[in-house]
Amino acid sequence: MRLTDWDERYLKGEYSPEEPHQLLSTALRRLKPGRALDVACGVGRHAIFLAGAGWAVTAVDSSRVGLEVARKRAQIRSVKIETVEADLERHEFSIAPGGYDLICIFYYLQRDLFPPLKNGLRPGGTLVAAIHMNDDQVAEQRMNPDYLLAAGALRSYFNDWKIEFYREGRWDGPEHNHCDAEIIACKPEPDS
Repeated sequence: MRLTDWDERYLKGEYSPEEPHQLLSTALRRLKPGRALDVACGVGRHAIFLAGAGWAVTAVDSSRVGLEVARKRAQIRSVKIETVEADLERHEFSIAPGGYDLICIFYYLQRDLFPPLKNGLRPGGTLVAAIHMNDDQVAEQRMNPDYLLAAGALRSYFNDWKIEFYREGRWDGPEHNHCDAEIIACKPEPDS
């Protein structure tokens, strides 16, 4: 989807969920607040949730409109988030090596980001992700297969990490009615 399409959707309020994905809520139960990165944050629902839980959050997205919505929502909730407007596909944002305790990425796939995401976590840090998968129904919806994972692909990116949670499938609910891969993965500590 082009940037202008996302800006238009956000202006119309078409994709503006406020509640965090359940997977992020689950991951936070065992984590102490630190530095977090919300990749392709959209309107900032995860960044705002994290900030409300005491995390120092950087939220990155290419949509100026989405980031404006995120800043307004954060202000209403009296939380602080750092927003960065950057096109990830053009590598306009560099993920600092070892800069984060938590990185979350929801419904955005850019395969060449996986190495910087992994490198951006401190040892013991956690990555939380939910990404759409390729299946028969997405073909009917004309979703671009470049932005969809094959079965087992998300797990394979983190096969050398401790995987706390992983599942693939289709679930009805407040998120999407798509086939998704979901993961909570922890970066190994040195000598572990």
